Amino acid sequence: MGSLECDCKQLLKNVVGDEIAMNPLDLGEFRRQEQMVVEFLVNYYKNVEKYPALSQVEPGYLSKCLPSSAPQDAEALESILEDVQQYIVPGLTHWQSPTFFAYFQANTSTAAILGEMLCTGFNVAGFNWVSSPAATELESLVMDWLGKMLDLPRPFLFSGNGGGVIEGNTTEAMICTLIAAREMVLRRLGHNSITKLVVYGSDQTHCSFQKAARVVGIDPQNIRALKTMQSTLFGLSPDLLRNAIRSDINVGLIPLYLCATVGTTSVTAVDPLEPLCKVASEFGMWVHVDAAYAGSSCICPEYRKFLNGVEFADSFSFNAHKWLLTSLDCCCLWVKDPNALVKSLSTDPEYLKNEATESKQVVDYKDWQLSLSRRFRALKLWFVLRMYGVDNLRSHIRNDCRLAQLFEELVAKDDRFEVFFPRNFALVCFRILPSAVASMASGHAVENEHGEAWELNDVNKLNAQLLHAINASGRVFMTHTVVGGVYVLRFAVGAILVRERHVIMAWKLVQERANSLLNMSGSNTPHA
Repeated sequence: MGSLECDCKQLLKNVVGDEIAMNPLDLGEFRRQEQMVVEFLVNYYKNVEKYPALSQVEPGYLSKCLPSSAPQDAEALESILEDVQQYIVPGLTHWQSPTFFAYFQANTSTAAILGEMLCTGFNVAGFNWVSSPAATELESLVMDWLGKMLDLPRPFLFSGNGGGVIEGNTTEAMICTLIAAREMVLRRLGHNSITKLVVYGSDQTHCSFQKAARVVGIDPQNIRALKTMQSTLFGLSPDLLRNAIRSDINVGLIPLYLCATVGTTSVTAVDPLEPLCKVASEFGMWVHVDAAYAGSSCICPEYRKFLNGVEFADSFSFNAHKWLLTSLDCCCLWVKDPNALVKSLSTDPEYLKNEATESKQVVDYKDWQLSLSRRFRALKLWFVLRMYGVDNLRSHIRNDCRLAQLFEELVAKDDRFEVFFPRNFALVCFRILPSAVASMASGHAVENEHGEAWELNDVNKLNAQLLHAINASGRVFMTHTVVGGVYVLRFAVGAILVRERHVIMAWKLVQERANSLLNMSGSNTPHA
């Protein structure tokens, strides 16, 4: 044995002893422990309906249950899972519960979980093609698959010189496209013009748009949230947009970007894409279509109409992690001009240079996103598309819409309630009517010019009390919105385990809590 080898072995002994202290990837233990975790999850899903959909813990509860410092020595997985069951599960709001009707769902599936396991197991950082060719090429392939399922215009697909990328969330998609739009304008007009750039959406556009605009340097005073009205179903008016743009131009500002929405968060309103895009094109603006929630439904031919006009937009995104059985995070973004992203987001340090990139024959996704490293998220989307197929995914969407229609019909049969907004997808927005509570405040009805009893604030307050009573029961979880000054309850169907009986149970609970509130108010209004 050479002296160098002896010296190395002695040095290793001095540092770690005669044997390695631990093996962080012991394959025998991995098999045993993986089976334990899978069994834990199986039992969790078997029992998830028994847990309150909305966590009932108080703020700061966990610090009272767990040690304040990390353990010095290793602990057994059995002990850790016991603590998960005892302390973590009670602090979860159970998004996969069949009685979760809040927000928009973030559903998962067997296929997504299995794909996620492989993604985590491989743990590749596919920032450019050479760092993991399969990660890049599968993502490009899957994004074209999904684009074809949505019947996106060919210019959005790689096969049509566009392309798709999986971002983490809608905010990232907006930031990337805003940067691309910003740089296209500033390269022409000079970077000092950034203070003059204006972006447009409606008062129903998701709040992530305002955050994204601030992140890319848009002056908050130049972020337009144009007013919508119930009479136009809370869609953005093309005439209002054109007038706003002209007003901004008249004072020396520069219109940059329009965010149009298909399926707003509050009520799933749909902006009129084609006329909005035509207005934007008059002024050379970038148009992004955000279909974060509703985009999944457009794989069904009967819902594809909501994307009519997308062919005139520059970019389009939706979240497969909301309604397409693909677990967080998986925001799918398509652009007609990938070079606009690459020119704005590209970095080219010496340590990343390689022949494949320089050949211009590959996609380097690091230049399509904010960060350098990226997860192999395409795996789980690929698993979902392959394990279920287009027909089953369409059936999944249609069934959720059918259950939402059932709830909508139940609401309509009770004359104390109204469906506030026409249902487009699987969200029902409803409230107690003013006429049902006319006598609550003063013992007699006072009607306004529309024949509605009560002041709006009082009606809003009662509906807020109703939502609180529903959620306090622990039996279901719903959320609310305020649109056009009206407080409404949102009933969003989409949890992967939801069935008809859960919808009927939820409606009966709404009626029970409404009965209690209205009886307390002294109302004797009859109901169906």
